[in-house]
Order: sequence, then C-alpha cells, then structure tokens
Amino acid sequence: MSVEHDSDDPKTPLLPVNDPIEPLPSTPFSLKFLITLKNFYVLSGPLLCAIIFLFVRFDGPVTSRNMLAVLAWVFAWWLTEAVPMPITSIAPLFLFPLFGIASADSVAHSYMDDVITLVLGSFILVLAVERYNIHRRLALNITLRFCGDPINPPLLLLGICATTFFVSMWMHNVACAVMMMPVATGILQRLPIGPNQSKDVGNFCRAVILGVTYAAPIGGMSTLTGTGVNLILVAMWKSSFRDAKPIGFNTWFFFGFPLALLIFFALWAILCLLYLSRGSSQALSAYLDKTHLKRELDMLGPMAFAEKMVLAVFAMLIALWMTRSITEDIPGWGALFHGLVGDGTVSVMAATLLFIIPNKKQKGEKLMDWNECKKLPWNIILLLGAGFAIADGVQSSGLADVLSKTLDFLEQAPYLAIAPAICLVSAIITEFITSNDATATLLLPLLIQMAKTMHVHPLLLMIPGAVGSQFAFMLPTGTPSNIVGFTTGHIDIPDMIKTGLPLKIAGTAILSFLMPTLGTFVFGTNEGV
Repeated sequence: MSVEHDSDDPKTPLLPVNDPIEPLPSTPFSLKFLITLKNFYVLSGPLLCAIIFLFVRFDGPVTSRNMLAVLAWVFAWWLTEAVPMPITSIAPLFLFPLFGIASADSVAHSYMDDVITLVLGSFILVLAVERYNIHRRLALNITLRFCGDPINPPLLLLGICATTFFVSMWMHNVACAVMMMPVATGILQRLPIGPNQSKDVGNFCRAVILGVTYAAPIGGMSTLTGTGVNLILVAMWKSSFRDAKPIGFNTWFFFGFPLALLIFFALWAILCLLYLSRGSSQALSAYLDKTHLKRELDMLGPMAFAEKMVLAVFAMLIALWMTRSITEDIPGWGALFHGLVGDGTVSVMAATLLFIIPNKKQKGEKLMDWNECKKLPWNIILLLGAGFAIADGVQSSGLADVLSKTLDFLEQAPYLAIAPAICLVSAIITEFITSNDATATLLLPLLIQMAKTMHVHPLLLMIPGAVGSQFAFMLPTGTPSNIVGFTTGHIDIPDMIKTGLPLKIAGTAILSFLMPTLGTFVFGTNEGV
C-alpha cells in the first residue's frame, strides 16, 4: 500500500521511503530514436564548439578562441532550444572552467550579485500582489474612473491600457500580461459574440486585447524590474565597465519612463485610428456601463489588512529605490551606508518583511509563506546569471579585443544610421528567432565592441539593442505577452501585424530621438567611460 506524500511539507523527503518500486516499461533500442531533429540540435552546440576550437586561430590569447567556442555552443542551444533554456543558462558553470576561461568560483559569482537579488526580492513581492488579488482591485478601480458616462470608448481603452502599463512598471511584464488579461476579457464578456457581434464591438474587443498585450512590455521598459532585458543591460554595463557609474533604479527610470510613455501614447493613437470609429460609443453603450464595473469591484469586498500591508511594503520599496541615490549634489540615503547598499539590498529587505508581518487572517500566518515562492521564475534568474558570466568571460578571455579589431570598418559609420539599424535588427531577432532576454544576452557584448570601434559611448548602442529587443509586436511567438493575448481568440496574426508594424516603427523612431538627447543628460553619454 503506497503512502501519500505532501510535497508542500518541508519535512517530506525528496525521495519516497515506503513506496514500492515498479519497473518501468522498456522498448527495444532503435537508431530512429537517436536520429531526430532535436538530437541534431543538441549535437550542434558541441560540434560548433569543436570546429572553432580546432580550426580557428586568433592573434590574441588562446582563451579568446576558447571563449568564442563556448559562445557558439551556448548560443546554438539557446537559439534552437535543444535543451531547456535554464539548463543552457547554467552551462557556463562547467564550460568556463573546462576551457580555461575562468575558475569555478569566479563564474559562480556571476550567478548571484546585487542585480539578481533585486530580481528575487521583486518577484516575491509580485507573488504577494497575486496572492491577495490586489492587481484586480487596482484594475477595476482605474477602469471605473476612465469608463465615462455615457461610455467613451477611447477613454475606456486608455484606462485599461494605462492600468496594464502602470502594473507592468512594478512587476515582470509577462506576469502583468497574465494577470491583466482576465481583467480585460472579464470586461469584454458583457459584449455579444458570434454572428450577433457588430463590427464596432468586434473592433473594440481587438483594440482592448491588443492594448493589454502591448502595454505590458511597454510599461516594463519604464523600470529595471519591469523586464529581464533591462536587468541584463544594467548587469552587463556593470560587469564590463566596473569603474563607470552604475545604472541605478532611479537613473533608468528618468530615461525609461519618458521613453515608455511616448511609445504608450503612440500605441493608444494607433489603436484608436485602426479600431475605434465614431459609432463605437453607441454600439457599446448597451452592454458596458459603470454599474457592471462597480458590481465587479463590490464583489471583492473592502480592502483587507493584508492587502493594505502589501501595498505599504511595495510603496516603501519604490520610495527607497527612488531615493537611494538621487544626484551628485543630493546623494540620497545610500550615502549613510557609504555606498555599500544597492537596489537588491532594499528589494530583499522588503521581501523579508512579508514573511514577518502577520496577515491577520489566521493566527500565526504571515503575508507570505515559502510555498508561494515555489512559483519564482528561476529560468529568468539563471538567464541573467548566464548573461553576466558571458560578459565577464568576453572581457577576461581577450575576446573583446579580438572583436574590436574586426569591427574597424564601423569607425566612420554615422551614429544616427547605426542606432535605428541596431534597434530593428534586435527586434527582428526577437520576433523570429529567440526571446528578448536571449537576444539581449547575445547582442550586448558585440555592441560594446562596436561602440569602442566607433569611438562612441557604449550605452548609445547598448540601450537601442536592449530596448529594441522588446519591440517584438508582430507575431504571437515574439514574446510570451503576445501569446497571452493571441490565445484569447479575440485577435489573429493580421491584427498583430497591422498594429505591431507601425508600433515597431514608432518605437524605433522615439528611441532613436531620445537616446542622443535625453540619454545624454541622464547617462552622461557625452563623457568618457
């Protein structure tokens, strides 16, 4: 008789003690099980690595060739997803020591630094927001205020999209899209479907779903915690230029928020032009009103103590992030600790408070418990660690100098032509080949060398490359947020292309304008590194 084991009990052994061992069914061996496309992808990494290791020669140190071979292995697995991306992300832990690039200890340090602790603490707070349904209350409150009486479709669309934008600023954009899409579809459930649906109603449904789908990644551009790409950028900047001023939470916000806001209004204008006609208000007024939204909000009941405390901790965290380091003249509270604290310090401290403060629901129960943290996105955390390890390896192995020499032809290229091209190439790679996090990890080390060759500040190329990887608006497979919207059934690929293409062009134009203007002021790109 088997014994049931509760996997949530921390005392439960990893392996069952008393369960009987049942033999697994066996199948006869056959070569056709080995000759598969997946296995070819698995072999492609080691094969590319071996070819470079045996036949490529550089003027620089041997470790530069070894690093290129390791990059070929890792990138081949990332692009083909031959093995799960988190497993590929930990491959540097054994490849770097084996190829003489770095010691086991030094490469392991790349997988846990202040940026990664920032991610860990932030995601724990996001899980607390999900646990108490705070995001739904926030969405309904804001949408209720934007609804209008009589209903104003462009204003209602703005309210739904702006809520998604705001929520995505403080949590990962994929988590935001997953949480906000049910809120959006809940509003649309009041509308008729099928043959009874008018063209105006159908277009409004498309506009709402596309708005939430795209507002999530756009809002995530505003802050470091909104998307993994921003964190990869900041970490690679820190590891590649250790003597340069690091990019803190508030530094990025002063650039990222205006950028995201302009792209957001471009999104809203595109959706209004493409999907909302003058007859939309009359078509929707029979189905949508403030009474429905108010009823949904009343069903949540009054805000509980636990919700208030989670919001208080979140507000405290944002305030501490924004005031840790303000300007050179106004150093912020971080100066009290002689620069030893970072954004990750604050993030983990706030997350710790969630395990101390009671939720007043049951005796002894806190705002968070460890079982909730099993949902932490370790795939993103490991990918960040791999990005930091690769950035360190490219520098320490000498590969950075070799790459710089091969890019001499770019020295005379004008920046205003290169930056938009980088942005578009980065977006296309994300759209058709791999994720935006992987795209940033692949491109940023190369862009650093391009900047050195062109004699421009590295951030002038790194930021267009990183932000551009988030402009994957045209296909469902571009980002997980796109998939979330596409699976609702309200939109199809032509809708995404019709909206995503002008949005991609608008985003590239806005970024190309802001980088040499606002970016120069915020990041000091007119100064040396």
